[in-house]
Formats: sequence, C-alpha cells, structure tokens
Amino acid sequence: MAKLRKNTSYKTMERPYTRISKYTKKNFVRGGFPHMKVIKFDMGTANKEYPVLLKLNSTKRLNLRHNALEAARMTSNRLLEKTLGKNYHLRIKVYPFHVLRENPLASGAGADRMSTGMKKSFGKSVGSAAIVREGQTLVELRIGAEHLKLGKEALARASKKFPCTCKIVVAAQ
Repeated sequence: MAKLRKNTSYKTMERPYTRISKYTKKNFVRGGFPHMKVIKFDMGTANKEYPVLLKLNSTKRLNLRHNALEAARMTSNRLLEKTLGKNYHLRIKVYPFHVLRENPLASGAGADRMSTGMKKSFGKSVGSAAIVREGQTLVELRIGAEHLKLGKEALARASKKFPCTCKIVVAAQ
C-alpha cells in the first residue's frame, strides 16, 4: 500500500482542470474517478423531529481528503450509535468532488529507466478531496436536547480527524 502524502502536498486551492469523460480520449484524468472511502453521508433516523441542531464549521479554507471525512464519520457515529441507538441524525455536508493527482518519480538505482520526468506530468488520480471554504459546515448533527453534551463530544471527536481547527455551533430548530 502506498504511503499517503502530507496535507501540504495538496494545500493549493486553485481548481485544476480535472475532466472525467466516458470517452477515454477526452479524459484528462487517467484512470477515472478514484475509489472514495466515504460509505454513507446520512446516519441515524432522518425523518424525525429533533429540537437541537449542532454544526461543525471549518475555521479556514482547505482541501479535505475523503479518508479524513470517513475517519470523522466513523468516530462520531460509533459514539452516538453506542449510546443513543438510532435516536439522532448525523449528516456529512461536504462531498469530495476534487480529484487529487500525483506524478510519481522514482529515485535511486534504475530510476533513469523508469521515470519520464516532467514529460506528460498531469499525474494519476490517487484520491479525492472536498474543497472547503472558511466557515463552511462540514458535519451536521440533529439530536435531542437532553443529549446536547454527548452531541458536542461526538463532533469534537470528528474535528480531531480533520487537518484544521473546527468550531461547534449550537442552533435550536
């Protein structure tokens, strides 16, 4: 398994031209859209009224990788499901549309016979990311008023999986 690059490798916020077409000659991203790790975007019971709405907002602009979204979803959902059953509604509000690409360059012995350098260096797709604005809601949690402290704890656990600081906002519905 290839090692993940640091977040600083993908921190530039310019949107590159990442065309994916059903016709391969018009495809600029080789290999198509990569496999995304996020399984579900809605968890719990959605069609129920909840008095409290908690939002996890980003405090800066960044690219948020799909594996960070999945890790945050798993940790917060596990805590809520163990204690509340299905008596909540957790929603991931961002979608990783942006294709991350990598131009692998070999180094060491025999690298001259394998690499092409910067010739045709658009790169293979290695993952996907959501482009997040400052103040944008990443995760939304609807919950009962008596479980407010638990909801804040679940969103705090999710925020530790993101490469930025996040702010929890409480709103009554």
